[in-house]
This record gives sequence, C-alpha cells and structure tokens, in this order.
Amino acid sequence: MAIIVFQHSERGGPGRLGATLRDHGFKLDIRRLDLDGAGALPPDLDNVHGIISLGGPQNVGESHEWMPGEMALLKQAHERQLPVIGICLGAQVIAATLGGEVGPMEKPELGMPIVSLNPAGQIETMLAGIPWDCPQFSTHGYEVKKLPPGAQVFGGSKQCKVQVFRAGIRTYGFQYHPECDMEMIKAFAAADGAFLERAGMTAQDVLLSAERHYEMYARAADRLAVNLAAYLFPLSRKMTA
Repeated sequence: MAIIVFQHSERGGPGRLGATLRDHGFKLDIRRLDLDGAGALPPDLDNVHGIISLGGPQNVGESHEWMPGEMALLKQAHERQLPVIGICLGAQVIAATLGGEVGPMEKPELGMPIVSLNPAGQIETMLAGIPWDCPQFSTHGYEVKKLPPGAQVFGGSKQCKVQVFRAGIRTYGFQYHPECDMEMIKAFAAADGAFLERAGMTAQDVLLSAERHYEMYARAADRLAVNLAAYLFPLSRKMTA
C-alpha cells in the first residue's frame, strides 16, 4: 500500500512532506505526469493509501492530456474518504474537481506572504501548532475563486483569500508550498523570469524574503508535515499496509 504522489514538474517534488511521511513508515509512489503523461496515472485506487497532488507550471483550464484522469482519481479518492492533499496547482485541481472555481489572479503572488488562520483554522487539528499569522512560501498566478460546495476555508493572505481549505473529511488544499526547503525555493525563484516580472519581483527579492522568514516558515512547515502524517492517514490502514 502506498501514497500516490502526482508530480507535475522537475522542481516540484514532495520535499519535506515526503521525507516526513517516509519517516512515519509510509511508502511514496511518485508519478511524473509532466514526463510520462496519462500513462503515469494508476488504473485504480487498489492498495492506495492516499493521494498527494503537487504544484506545477500548468493551470486549471489548460489542455493537458493527463489532467482529466488525475481529476477523476482525485474525485474517487475523495468520495472514498481516502486522504487527499493538494499543494498549489494540486489544491486548485482539487477545488475544480469537486465543483469549485479556479481562475487567474490580477497579479501573481510570490515570496513569503503572511497567511492568517481564521477562527476555524485556529482550532483545526491539521493546523495545530501553526502560528495564526505565519509567512508561507507562495508562487502562483491562479487561485481558487470559489470553494467547492460544503468546503471550508481555514486561512488566507492579503492577496489570496483561499490559502488553506478542507473539503469533506480528509481532503485538504494548500495554496502555499509547505513542502519546500531553501534549495527548492531557490529553484522556484530562478525558474521563470516572465512570471517574476508579472509579480513585480526579482529572483533576489524572493530570496531575501525567504531568508528573512525561513526559520519561522520551516518550523511551521515541519509541524504541518508531522500533523498530516500523524492525523490524516488512518492508523488501521497503515498497520495493514
């Protein structure tokens, strides 16, 4: 039994979240959809412990031959109440899959914006120990415009109102990137000059922001990773893996 990880770009790996899940005894099955397309999608959810959908340069609404298949599997996993985690693009794909709306922002969000938890987020188990106002690494030009029916938002930033949400029992979306270490942040910062220009920032601006806030960000990211590993995945299923 494994956690399926949908990876959509070279620089968008599972990072610290993946390391924490492995430390807790989980097996990750990483599928490179950006390289192998729809052929990387599993045929079904047999022996699947959960799904993580990572970030990527693609956007909801674009034509990618693997995206309908990924959306179908995410919907099945959600309906079966398997753990589902979406990060950045992954969170947007989840929202669109479950009936929400995703679209472009007026200006991309990049760097370390402060994500503030609302009262619901402040008492959410998966966010236990996360500061109520915390810098989180973000790099996205699209956002969740409307949550899926019944979903609940837990926090947002000044520029993006839906930064954390839950749909159903075990489906979570994070618009920011809690999986990154400093090397991953550097890779994101250097990746796309046109995106930096649209965001009104330089790579140096991003790195300075990251260095200024990294200690608090990393501490909160590690705590979130442990919370997800400890509380999101049912222990009884892990013991039978």
